[in-house]
Amino acid sequence: MHQLKIAALLLCAVSAGQAGAQTTPAATPPAAAAKPGAGFIPPGAKTGNAIDSIAVVVNDDVITRNEVATRIKAIETRMKAQNAPMPDPADMQRQVLEAMIVERAQYQLAKEMGMRPVDDTQLDRAIGRIAEQQKMSVQDMRNAMEKEGMPFATFREEIRNEITMQRLREHEVDNKIQISEAEVDTYLAAEKAAAADKVEMNIAQILVRIPENSSPEQIAARKARADEAVRQIRIGGDFGKIAGTYSDASDALSGGAVGWRDPDRLPPVFAEALSKLKPGQVTPIIKSTTGFHILKLVDKRNLAQSDEKSIVEQTRARHILLKVTPTMSADAAKKKLAELKERLDNKAATFEELARLHSNDNSATKGGDLGFLYPGDTVPEFENAMKALKPGEISGVVETPYGYHLIQVVERKSDDQTKEKKRAEARQVIRDRKLAEATEAWQREVRDRAYVEFRDEK
Repeated sequence: MHQLKIAALLLCAVSAGQAGAQTTPAATPPAAAAKPGAGFIPPGAKTGNAIDSIAVVVNDDVITRNEVATRIKAIETRMKAQNAPMPDPADMQRQVLEAMIVERAQYQLAKEMGMRPVDDTQLDRAIGRIAEQQKMSVQDMRNAMEKEGMPFATFREEIRNEITMQRLREHEVDNKIQISEAEVDTYLAAEKAAAADKVEMNIAQILVRIPENSSPEQIAARKARADEAVRQIRIGGDFGKIAGTYSDASDALSGGAVGWRDPDRLPPVFAEALSKLKPGQVTPIIKSTTGFHILKLVDKRNLAQSDEKSIVEQTRARHILLKVTPTMSADAAKKKLAELKERLDNKAATFEELARLHSNDNSATKGGDLGFLYPGDTVPEFENAMKALKPGEISGVVETPYGYHLIQVVERKSDDQTKEKKRAEARQVIRDRKLAEATEAWQREVRDRAYVEFRDEK
């Protein structure tokens, strides 16, 4: 259902990109680990429930069994709506619990760093943008979610949490990514050589994670788990259901679906292995520093290479700006500009002369000349009026947030930005690749640093 998919997409955003599961909890906490106690309880956490109990202690915080049950119920609702294969309940609980552990450890890091919580005003703006993207009002989105069983209050807290996590990732990972011009040059050269064979791949994955500082026995146990997943795939098991059972990646409960990816944005070892497959086939086990990977090539498609140039029209314009001040009312400004426009129409003065004498803008000393402007350089009201003019024409009075203007278009020219556009796209591809690898390593580090104690139900 469309409405439920909206809620589900955002509900899963909290765990999307999080580190996957480790089936064996850390046996010994770091020497400096905090003792469990009254600590930071993130938005949405339940407290004071007499029939609740602790499922896991994470540093100085806890995850309760009611919280885990609530998260599982929401995910099950989403999966049923999407007709996704349902994993075994024990595997579902393991996946959800591990995602919540990573989430809670990151909240604590955000608190330690002094990050300010997301206030209701910021949250309302974010939810408004989400509703706008879905082409509905906030109230319509709320009604649709609650009709399909998702309390809007829960949705709000999930979005608040995801904003916090995004800010933390930006501080800890995103802002540290650097890309050199040499890397861009190398990428573009490789792209040119491979243009004829450019494809995009739809992939799914199973990741059996290796905890940091694992013993040889632990690594062997994780390898055996990956081997068992491969065995079940080879005898005809459903890849999505096997992913839900065996994968430690955050997309496990979505059947391991990663989606369409440019091979250039994948780690080279993955891209090479996938390039040898036909749709429907699965790679052998690939070992990385993260764990054991099993990748499925769901489908692939050729991408048409376009040599189309990116032509941007620039407009050179002048203006006369009168600002509303205590001594100049809006009506007086409009009347004054109308008089100046009449003088210009009668050729009683030049635009440059009047701009120097009357304009309240810094451009007055240059006769109102703003130079060549790209689309988006000015506010919409100014740009729309400027677009409607031919070279040499002068507008009527135009109102913008800055005041009232007369605008003259001097000339227009086209600027070929093809080269700059291609370099910007290359830089983004390289950044995405580096960011994925750096985020994965950082999330694993946060999880491995955490003191985690699993509590028996009794």
